[in-house]
Amino acid sequence: MTLRCEPELGPHAGWTNPCSDRGAGGFTLIELLVSLAILGLALSLIAGYKPPWSRGLGLQATAAELAAGLRLARSEAILSNRAVLFDLDLIGHRYRVGTGTPRRLPADLSLELLTISGEALNGREGDIRFNPDGSSTGGRISLADGRRRIGVGVDWLTGRVSVADER
Repeated sequence: MTLRCEPELGPHAGWTNPCSDRGAGGFTLIELLVSLAILGLALSLIAGYKPPWSRGLGLQATAAELAAGLRLARSEAILSNRAVLFDLDLIGHRYRVGTGTPRRLPADLSLELLTISGEALNGREGDIRFNPDGSSTGGRISLADGRRRIGVGVDWLTGRVSVADER
């Protein structure tokens, strides 16, 4: 049997060469396997990536979150012209600003609250009250992770909130 190479006639003339020495187009099995292996490696690197996290950063973030909640309570008291409570549940590791929803704190941190005796409830809960003029009952929330301790303080006269390392 003899293969004849005649040029194709018609609207698709010249697009293909029936006399070409090349085989059918496509990829070899080796090329496909290498491509899949590279894609699998890239996917495992991306899927396995976790942002760096340390206990110290978690402690600082929690202190900043509590400070933001205290500042929010002060702002709400001034804006609404009524007293607003910042409630802290030491056992349940939760806090709440005014009548808002309770927010969780990391369970691995130890919490302590220093406030006036009228605002400390049964040693398990306590609150810091912010008045419409911006003042407060004052207090200090201490957070510790075993190695480091951070305090979030509230000035009783001005209601100013500060965050500082405790020694």
